[in-house]
Amino acid sequence: MKSFTRRALLRFGALTGMVSGLPWTKASFAEAGPPSAGVQRYVTLGRTGLKISDISFGSSRLRDGDEDLVRHALDRGVNYFDTAESYGRGRSEVVLGNALEGKRDQVYIATKMGTGPATSSHRMMNSLEDCLRRLQMDYVDVFMNHAVNSVATLKNSEWFEFVEAAKRQGKIRFAGMSGHAGRLVQCLDYAIDEGMVDVVLASHNFGQDPAFYEGFTRSWDLVAVLPDLPRVLAKAKSKNIGVIAMKVLRGARLNDMRPFEQGGATFSQAAFRWVLQNSYTDAAIISMTSTRQIDEYLGGSGGLQVTEEDLELLHQYARLTDLSYCRHACNECEGACPNGVAIADVLRTRMYATDYGDLAFAKGEYRRLGALASPCLNCDGQPCRNACPHGLQIDRLCGPAHLMLS
Repeated sequence: MKSFTRRALLRFGALTGMVSGLPWTKASFAEAGPPSAGVQRYVTLGRTGLKISDISFGSSRLRDGDEDLVRHALDRGVNYFDTAESYGRGRSEVVLGNALEGKRDQVYIATKMGTGPATSSHRMMNSLEDCLRRLQMDYVDVFMNHAVNSVATLKNSEWFEFVEAAKRQGKIRFAGMSGHAGRLVQCLDYAIDEGMVDVVLASHNFGQDPAFYEGFTRSWDLVAVLPDLPRVLAKAKSKNIGVIAMKVLRGARLNDMRPFEQGGATFSQAAFRWVLQNSYTDAAIISMTSTRQIDEYLGGSGGLQVTEEDLELLHQYARLTDLSYCRHACNECEGACPNGVAIADVLRTRMYATDYGDLAFAKGEYRRLGALASPCLNCDGQPCRNACPHGLQIDRLCGPAHLMLS
C-alpha cells in the first residue's frame, strides 16, 4: 500500500471532515454493503452459559420511536441487547422494553449503572429497580458496574452486598463491569483477580494491539504505550469470564473508508473480524442506528479469519485517523493539566460528536464527566501541548470541544 504523507493526510482530512471540529450529522454517513444473512455464529459467554450473537446490539443511541430498529436486529438473529441507565437519560431502556415486549424469552438483556467508592447498596438497588421498570422486565441477564475508571470504585464493599441481594431476589443473573478509560487494565486486573465479575465489557480494537502495526510502521511503535489489553482479556478468558469488546470501530468514521471498500466487503466488517478472531474475545457490541447499518455490520458475523483485504482496510483506516483519534484507554496525558481536566474523557466525548455524528449523545456523555474542559478556554495550552505520545494536539482540541459540547 502506498503510504500517506502528513500533508496529504491533512489534505484528505480537510476534504472528509476528519480534522474538523464540527460534528457530523447522522445523514452524512453513507451506508454500504449488501444485505447480510444475519447472525452466523452464536458464542457461549464464559461461565454464564448464555449463547449470544457474536455481533450484538449496543443501544447507547436509541431514541424514542426506534422500536422497529430493535425488532429488525432481532429478526436478523441478534439476541443480546446492551443498554444502560444513562443512555438517553433512560429512554434507551424504555425503547428497548417497548420493542421486546412479549419476546423476553428470545433475548438476553444487559444494562449498567455508574457507581463510586461510596455508593450505597440501597442506591444501587433503587437504580436497578428503575432500570427494570423502564425495561418492563422482572430481571436482566447481566448487570454491570458502568464505565469503571477507579480501583477504589471496585473496592466498595456495598457492590458485593448489592449483587448478592439482587441475585438472591432474582433481579439479575450475572454481574459484570464495563470500562473504556485510562485505568482500564488496572481495573480489569483487580476485578478478575478478586472474582468480582462474570462478564467484562471493554474497549478493544485493532489499533490497540502492537502486533497490528508490525510491518506497517517502520519507526518506533507508538501504540506500544497502550495498556496491555490482550494480556488481561486473555486472563479473563482463562478464568471463564465472558469477554465482550466495544469501541471496535475505533471512532467509526465510515464515510472516510467508502472509497477504499471493494467487492462488497466493508471496513466495519473487517474490524469485527479482527476482534472476533482473537481467542480471548467472545463477542462484540456495536451501536446500531439504522436497518441498513445493522445489515452491514452483521456481514462480519461468523468471521474468524482476517483476510489480506481486511488488513489493507484496517491499515488504511489507521493511517487516516492516527492524527485525530484519541486512544482514550492510553491516558498517557493524565496529570498534564494543572486544572485537573480529564483530557482522555473529554476527547472521547468529542469523538461521539465528530466521528459518530451524534451531538446529542456527545453532550449527554460530556455532562456526566467530573472534570470538564472549561479551564482550557483561558489556558495557553503549554501544560498539555506535548503530553500525547501519539502526536494529538491536545491544546487545540479540548477548548473547542468544551464550546461544542457544553
